[in-house]
Amino acid sequence: MSSGVRRPSSVGIGFLATLVMVISVLGVQPASAAAIDVRINEVESSGGTPGDWAELYNPGPGVADLSGYAFKDNDNSRTFTLPAATFVPAGGYLTLDEATFGFGLGSSDSARLFRPDGSVADSYTWTAHAATTYGRCPDATGPFVTTVASTKGAANNCTPVIVPVKINEVESSGGTPGDWVELYNANATAFDVSGFVFRDNDDTRGYTIPAGTLVPAGGYLVLDEATFAFGLGSADSARLFDPAAALVDSHTWGSHATTTFGRCPNGTGAFTTTTTSTKGAVNACPGDLVTLPWPGGSSVATVDAPNDFGNVGNMSGLAYEGSGSAIPGTLWAVRNGGTPANGAPAGGAMFRLVFNGATWVSDTSNDWGAGKSVKYPDGLGDVDAEGVTFGGLSSTSGMYVGSERNNAANGVSRNSILRVDPAAAGTTLTATNEWNLTADLPAVGPNLGIEAITWIPDTFLVANAFLDESKGQAYLPSDHPNHGDGLFFIGLESGPTVYAYALDHVSGGFTRIATITTPLAGVMGLEFDRDLNELWSVCDDGCQGRSTLLRINPATGKFTSGSVFERPTGMANVNNEGFAIASATECSAGVKPAFWADDAATGGNAIRRGTLPCVSTGGPSPVIPEFPTAALPLVTLAALLGGWFVLDRRRSLA
Repeated sequence: MSSGVRRPSSVGIGFLATLVMVISVLGVQPASAAAIDVRINEVESSGGTPGDWAELYNPGPGVADLSGYAFKDNDNSRTFTLPAATFVPAGGYLTLDEATFGFGLGSSDSARLFRPDGSVADSYTWTAHAATTYGRCPDATGPFVTTVASTKGAANNCTPVIVPVKINEVESSGGTPGDWVELYNANATAFDVSGFVFRDNDDTRGYTIPAGTLVPAGGYLVLDEATFAFGLGSADSARLFDPAAALVDSHTWGSHATTTFGRCPNGTGAFTTTTTSTKGAVNACPGDLVTLPWPGGSSVATVDAPNDFGNVGNMSGLAYEGSGSAIPGTLWAVRNGGTPANGAPAGGAMFRLVFNGATWVSDTSNDWGAGKSVKYPDGLGDVDAEGVTFGGLSSTSGMYVGSERNNAANGVSRNSILRVDPAAAGTTLTATNEWNLTADLPAVGPNLGIEAITWIPDTFLVANAFLDESKGQAYLPSDHPNHGDGLFFIGLESGPTVYAYALDHVSGGFTRIATITTPLAGVMGLEFDRDLNELWSVCDDGCQGRSTLLRINPATGKFTSGSVFERPTGMANVNNEGFAIASATECSAGVKPAFWADDAATGGNAIRRGTLPCVSTGGPSPVIPEFPTAALPLVTLAALLGGWFVLDRRRSLA
């Protein structure tokens, strides 16, 4: 960028004389009159510093001698003649200021440059002040446009500003307190809309947004009828212009919407009629997920001591083991990795937590004080422990860990379920079994695999005629030898799907029983409430902390999503990846504790506690006894006992 020669009224001749001497010493001669092609390059007609000005540019190749040239606006009676020895070097600028040429430039005016013989060297005419300046783009050769910013005595700023703000929602009839238009900023930073103009379909009506007005990052700005002082009609437009009068965005309609007009998806999609007005918030679009408030209490509290699990965060999975009474039981947790700062074992680990009356802390018995590392059956590796559940009614049935990779080879997916014995002594839990499901699951990134796991007893599945998709018939436990007393349900971080598996504890094989789709973008936590027979699927901050209940549809035998719930209002949108529900024996005032594990350890705390109702939140589900009795339906006994009854049921379902 070349610096220009300016001629403020207080400088002038001395500087120009010096320039002539320099040119002479260098042996560079001014260009002849015929070779001079100096152009008017930029014009400020309103609010310049110190006033109006016009910038001249010499594209070269030689020095331009402008001695005797005249500058005029659109009035021939106003003329400024450039003094002798006025030179502009090649690639240089000369700015003529209002204080020098002695007259101002109007909103509808011209800037004209004449040669000494009276012929026009260059000119530019405009009909309204520019929001910034008028300038050639590119310099010297391009047409005049409204510049991005004033660049007096320097190269013109011709780079267009990408405006991230869009008209996002419009209320043209019956709004509160009247008509309104909502702007949305898709940028990750706030955007200044000072000087932007909002209009309807009438160019004579316009509202200029005041200086200093910012639209927050990912946020909204609502302009109300009381502010812009005109209404929006049944056949009208909403238009947004930048300070240079360029159209930024618009929407036109032929009749009022029954609700509002809004972009779907929010901020990016085409305008459609919304399902409800959402002034200053995310648009409600047809087909959007309909959510309900969290069914439990709004209050949520942190219930672990700050940095109590090694100061690395990464707490990912929870499972709750009740005491059988109102006394709090045991909260099991797994961490997916990291290097602790408090002497705890590094990498994936399991914790046995007990309640001390105020917070949940590590049990100090049986070497649980700092948690225990989780290893693969060969005693090696660093298990990325993401989810945890029992393999039966309590931890005595074994603990099962869902893992997406070996952290020692973290670039490779290893989607596994591992069984460990929590009663084992020492600070390491070496898996007794591993079921590597990687080949049976969709190919995903090594950090987008198994995130959630829970166990559901056969008694519940059989009584509700759960469909075994591998057999094409109702689920029969006898079809899957050595799988224990229930199925394992897992969820992947990468998508909305839950998978049910029967695990063979003898051969190490497995069978996928079902594939279940949820309405949430990812499955970070799974929890089967054994008191209410409800399967919860929980998402993290990527889904605004929402949860959904899954129930078996009696018409299909498949788990389908029922209600979708927002997170409790008292909990920020943190990175919750684990979820657990306390036992019904701990119900008090109609609610029982629910727990979340925050992988990011926001504020130093990894575990939060809220509440859920002690009764079903979405209609009755059959409550199945833990063990079969004479009162069980005949078909249930048949499924559990096998034999002739099972064969007969198969024939009836064929």
